Amino acid sequence: MGAKKIGKQTVRLSEGVRIISAASTVSKKEGEGPLGKYFDKVIEDSMFGEKSWELAESRFIRENMELAVQKAGLKMKDIDYLLCGDLLNQCIASTFGTIDFQIPFFGLYGACSTMGESMSLGAMLIDGGFANHTLVGASSHFCGAEKQFRAPLSLGNQRPPTSSWTVTGDGAVVLAKKGNFPCITEITTGKVMDMGITDANNMGAAMAPAAVDVLVNHFQDTGRTPQDYDVIATGDLGDIGRNLVVELMKKEGYTMYPTNDKGGQFTDCGIEIFDKNAQDTHCGGSGCACSAVTFCAFFYPKLMSGEIGRMLFIPTGALLSTTSSQQGQSIPGIAHGVVIEGCGGKEGK
Repeated sequence: MGAKKIGKQTVRLSEGVRIISAASTVSKKEGEGPLGKYFDKVIEDSMFGEKSWELAESRFIRENMELAVQKAGLKMKDIDYLLCGDLLNQCIASTFGTIDFQIPFFGLYGACSTMGESMSLGAMLIDGGFANHTLVGASSHFCGAEKQFRAPLSLGNQRPPTSSWTVTGDGAVVLAKKGNFPCITEITTGKVMDMGITDANNMGAAMAPAAVDVLVNHFQDTGRTPQDYDVIATGDLGDIGRNLVVELMKKEGYTMYPTNDKGGQFTDCGIEIFDKNAQDTHCGGSGCACSAVTFCAFFYPKLMSGEIGRMLFIPTGALLSTTSSQQGQSIPGIAHGVVIEGCGGKEGK
């Protein structure tokens, strides 16, 4: 294999790919949560003035991606490739949301891990010399996701305690070769993991094994431990999923300290984005936009300031569909790990 491949699942980029801008646009509920002040735009109307939830999601994508490019000091014509995805069938939110950009397009589906997938592939394109700038992101919409995967909101179905709340919004970053910005240095690509979970309202349990697989392989490939990172943030495991990761990692010989413990570094974007008690989100947040907007709004500024020296970002996804669920199949999970070095750097291996 090439010199960039280290270990089983990790690649180390040649010089690091810079994240030169990040933009986040969310709806009212996300704006009322703990991270409300960090988002670029909070849209009070989750319909965003459109006729359907699906069209609204496309507008979240369009306007937020335009904002990301604007914040980078670029124009759409400067972008070589666009990579993004969503939860809707055939990624229609992304297709219709970006159609006017007329940029070479890779539509991605990694469920709620899509932000990690898009960042990984966008960085690889630049590191491989195939692009100077890539625009990458992910989106979701609570109402569209509920209608597609569970039940339309008008039915008033009761949500079980294990359920999470799909984030409405879009997160996007612009990647480039150079500049004094946080940079992606390593990528650990996950495998599809299936532990037999069948409950579509318990995404955390379905995705936790995929996060553990990425963590273990990343540490083995790089020779690092969890303590070599200022922050390890999984995607949208919520409380149940994060607790499972801590338990499973302990069996693998690694101690993961949650951020609510003194000196802890392990958190989850689904926990950060909502106040689960005040906002009645049960286990926390989920959806492609969960890790995307949390990274763009909350973690990226800390990487820019040097408050975070090294971060391991692991969006997680549940690879189910209405067809597979109706046919009684289990829910496989996937996760993608991205190492991001802050502007202040971090000493260590």
